[in-house]
Amino acid sequence: MKEIAVLASGRGSNFQALIDAARAGYFPGAIARLITDNPDAYAIRRAKDAGIPVSVLDFSSFPGRMAYEAALLGEMEACDPDLFVLAGYMRILPSAIVRAFPGRILNIHPALLPSFPGLHAQRQAVEYGVKVSGCTVHFVDEGTDTGPIILQRCVPVEEGDDEETLAARILVEEHRVLAEAVRLFCEGRIRLVGRRVEVR
Repeated sequence: MKEIAVLASGRGSNFQALIDAARAGYFPGAIARLITDNPDAYAIRRAKDAGIPVSVLDFSSFPGRMAYEAALLGEMEACDPDLFVLAGYMRILPSAIVRAFPGRILNIHPALLPSFPGLHAQRQAVEYGVKVSGCTVHFVDEGTDTGPIILQRCVPVEEGDDEETLAARILVEEHRVLAEAVRLFCEGRIRLVGRRVEVR
């Protein structure tokens, strides 16, 4: 049974999807902790409702980014799960954290990487005029949304879509694919070969 810690900054719908999947026995793992930078995140209520411990590292309470990141690294080292999942965590992890947990941090991104990295990926897709978008689960490396891709799911971009309608369609697939990627990790079925992820 693998232990999983989730980092989230906001409403936590992907976090909830993982809670539900764990409860249903979809993967051989347990959500051991929520770590958040936002004391007002709705994800905190989701964690408390599920009996999951919460670590709140309020970014605004630190004198600067480096102090926050040092505290975050300390918190991550203290809980030391098998896997960290970034589920709507809105900060870029520094190299020191990525190097401390190689191959142990996953992220969900609402676009088909390498297209549309960074913020407002759904808006980027609509403005560019693509006909297909989707979501990507990838390992976190030292770049921004550049890590090796584990799974992707596609959705159509429909006539009249805006950022919100496309985001809602993608979110349905995010909930499914993130739980699937965590299942593959917990079952030991992921092998990293250079940039490529092989699923056994």
